[in-house]
Amino acid sequence: MGETGGGKRWNFGANEVVELSCSQNVRYFLNLLADNLDRNDSRPVIPLGHGDPSPFPSYRTDPAAVEAVCDALRSAQFNHYSTTSGLPIARKAVAEYLSRGLSYQICPNDVHLTAGCHHAIDVLISTLAVPGANILLPRPSYPMYDSRAAFSQLEIRRYDLLPENGWEVDLDAVEALADDKTAAILVINPCNPCGNVFSRQHLQKIAETASKLGVLVIADEVYKDITFGETPFVSMAEFAEIVPVMLLGSISKRWCVPGWRFGWMVTLDPHNIMKDSGLVHSLANVLNMSTDPTTFIQGAIPDILEKTKEEFFSSVLETLRECSESCYEEIKKIPCITCPYKPEASMFTMVKLELSVLEDIKDDLEFCCKLAKEESLIILPGRSVGLKNWLRITFAVEPELLKDGLSRLNKFALRHSKKKQQP
Repeated sequence: MGETGGGKRWNFGANEVVELSCSQNVRYFLNLLADNLDRNDSRPVIPLGHGDPSPFPSYRTDPAAVEAVCDALRSAQFNHYSTTSGLPIARKAVAEYLSRGLSYQICPNDVHLTAGCHHAIDVLISTLAVPGANILLPRPSYPMYDSRAAFSQLEIRRYDLLPENGWEVDLDAVEALADDKTAAILVINPCNPCGNVFSRQHLQKIAETASKLGVLVIADEVYKDITFGETPFVSMAEFAEIVPVMLLGSISKRWCVPGWRFGWMVTLDPHNIMKDSGLVHSLANVLNMSTDPTTFIQGAIPDILEKTKEEFFSSVLETLRECSESCYEEIKKIPCITCPYKPEASMFTMVKLELSVLEDIKDDLEFCCKLAKEESLIILPGRSVGLKNWLRITFAVEPELLKDGLSRLNKFALRHSKKKQQP
């Protein structure tokens, strides 16, 4: 609230909760870094800060997916409002898609469609945020969970992912953090931002720990099909007999279409624990108060999931594999950063910043701001994902652009090194 125009008092103003919550997401930091760019630098800005490769030719989505959307629009059958959890044909298609490779079939009635995974996070966090409750989030993490939990005033308790153990969950810390007010634990697999994939054995231990603590597992599997290493992906859905699982996903990454805004939540609850607790009913009520994924995208989903050519997926995966290899090898040549784990999934890797070898740089944020200004290169400071004095680098760009970006990073590091490279 404030005064303007002749001292008149107005009964509105900034929302401090919003301001605090907003400072915990990727867009906040991307905008901050963009403000530090040198507008006089004629070189193109290289975006290694966020996972949206859709503008690049190597990642252009399959024409079959585009045709499916066009056909749905032309049919004039999908101009109406959606039902609460989505159109039956789309829910059925998603259930069948997610059941591929599982040891059981997912029921379409357990699938709730959302306007991208961001929307799924909004709905789920809003549902869980009862007074006094808390949630266990990983560190580092995908920060949208932090933003939404802070906005909903759901207490955040952070457990560590251990770089020395391939970014596995510190399960001892999880048990120490949880209490009788802990509603859920978030597990992101494959991991954004670390680029690792959890083994079946580790996932089972997570499920058993969550069951022991009486908490829901939120399984964010947006990158489930973006794996290119030796560890096979196993869905947390396989452990729903042990613990209730809320499975989140979208088409944004595998199809390289984040702007199409289509995702899902799936309640995997064979013992009716979520249902009997009232959580599923509350979830439906939050969906009733919320938006829906665009109806014509829902209409296109059966053909998108069924008719996209395998050659498209394999081509994208090969490009990502090539870029991840290049990124990992080039990072070894840069004096001020180290990568503790070779990425084998998603579109990112986490690297540790060695501030002791740098001049005039006090932390990860200053590093990234100066990097943007001096080299027109955008890389996310680790604090944006919960890990100060680390960096999150995306390799989901064209291979030559990645090479150029890492070359700029190396030049910047040498320029600011205490031990200057000799001429």
